[in-house]
Parts: sequence; C-alpha cells; structure tokens
Amino acid sequence: MSVLTNAVLATLPYVPRPLMRRLASRYIAGERIEEALARLEALVKRGHPGVLDVLGEGITSEDEARSVCSTYESAASALGGRNWDVYVSVKPTHVGLSKNEELCFELYSRLARHCAKLGLFLRVEMEDAPTTDGTLRVFERLRKEHANVGIVLQARLFRTPDDIAKLAPGPLDVRMVKGIYLEPAAIAHTEPEPIRAAFVRCTDLLLARGARVRFATHDDGLADRCLALVERHRVPKERYEFQVLLGVREELWDRWKAAGHTVRVYVPYGPDWRAYSLRRMRKNPQIIGHVLRQTFGMR
Repeated sequence: MSVLTNAVLATLPYVPRPLMRRLASRYIAGERIEEALARLEALVKRGHPGVLDVLGEGITSEDEARSVCSTYESAASALGGRNWDVYVSVKPTHVGLSKNEELCFELYSRLARHCAKLGLFLRVEMEDAPTTDGTLRVFERLRKEHANVGIVLQARLFRTPDDIAKLAPGPLDVRMVKGIYLEPAAIAHTEPEPIRAAFVRCTDLLLARGARVRFATHDDGLADRCLALVERHRVPKERYEFQVLLGVREELWDRWKAAGHTVRVYVPYGPDWRAYSLRRMRKNPQIIGHVLRQTFGMR
C-alpha cells in the first residue's frame, strides 16, 4: 500500500460530508430513489441496461431488516411499468443474514414475489467469506420456488469451483466477480493474475453447464479471455453480458457496446453512501488509487 493511500485512508473519516459526497457522486447515484431513477434513465437512453442497489449491509436488527425489505419493494415498484431493462440486487446481510438465516430467506422470498409481479429479476449478492455458506443455502432454497433469482460468485475464493459443481441442476444466472473483500491467503487468491485465472476457470465451468454469466469486470484483458470462452462454447449473446460500476472506465463501456456486447451498469444509491464508501475503501485500498486517478487526473 502506498504512502499516499495510507494518508488518504487515515483522513477519510474527517473529510467534510459535502466534499466526500462530491468525490462519491461519480460512483453513487444519490440518496433518494428519484436520483437513482434519473441516473438509470440516462443510462437506458445511452443503450445500457442497469442494476439497482440500495446501499447498506451488516443489519443485525429484525426490524431494520424488514424496513430495508420495504425500501427495496418501494424501489422495485418505482421501476415497475417503466419498461427498462433494470433488475434489483440485494446483499444478504442487508436483509438479515447476520441476524438469522430464516429471516433472510423470508425477506428474499418476499422480494422475489414482489419483483416477479413487476416482471423484475432479483440478484442475491455475495459478501465476505464467513457469509458464503449461508448465502448459498438461501439462494438454493429460493431457486426451488422462484424463477427470477440469480447469485453472485467470487473468483478470489478457492472454494468457488466446488461451489459451482454443488449448485443444483437447472437454470442458473451468475454475476461473476473477482471479489472486493480482502480474504486471508489460506482461503483465497491474493495476487492479480491468480485471481484472473480463477475468474476464467469459474467462467469456463459456468458456461459449460449452460449458465447465463454476467462478467463483472473493468479489466479489458480479462474481458478478452472471457470472450474467447464465449466463442469456444458458442454462447449466444443472450447468455452473457458485461456488468460495470457506475462511473468506472466508461471508455470500456463504449468499446464493448460498439462491439455488440451488452453492458449493464450497477447503480447504487441510498443514505448509507458514506459508510458504504468508507467500508469499501478500507476493505480494498486499491479503490482509493482509482478514485484519485479518476477525480484528479492522476496517472
């Protein structure tokens, strides 16, 4: 970690809210659903489908988890009828996994039913390694009852190829990510190239079993390797797409879209934006370097 990154990490909690909000505005849609809808509409007009995420995680109160679920239902309802290709993505600890697995399943089921009525898809996200087993158990139960749900898998974890093999047969929709959480070397790849190689291996396994795979990356070299797999497996365009974060490397979006690939943009919003930003920067300090380069034109 660089001296500059360490300095930025140390001062982040003291950055005035207006300045922090300005720094985050490129990557976070705002605090209100209206702001998120405006960003999504602009993206749709540019030809990009979207993912809507309400910021937050680590809820340990049942009342708070139920409140979050209601917020997501309202957000989904706001999307309903707009005829946009946008789906909803939810972190398991935001809807109670840290409190109780049954509560988490109940709330995801409630959201899946609500989204289905609106014609929307629901993504079960993946968080740090201690939550992986619970998240996969919840997802497998959801798959038995709801056709409109998908999962996120992290290439960084050694266990992921085995997790893919253990997933029940049937339709499967996966957002494949490198993994933002910095896990111990005993359970996860920690260097860039092994993580890329694991991403390619997991993608190969998923495509071989007929899954729909969403390549969540801003790594153009990795994208080329995934597209080579798409060609080798003769995967039709409706079974894969790129997924990118709001405000990150937009030149890649244009290149991939011009080449005929779908590029879906992840749009997070909510009042928890500051806590979210701080958590993400602490868990993955590389983000700070990216923010500095994008914000101040640093190389």
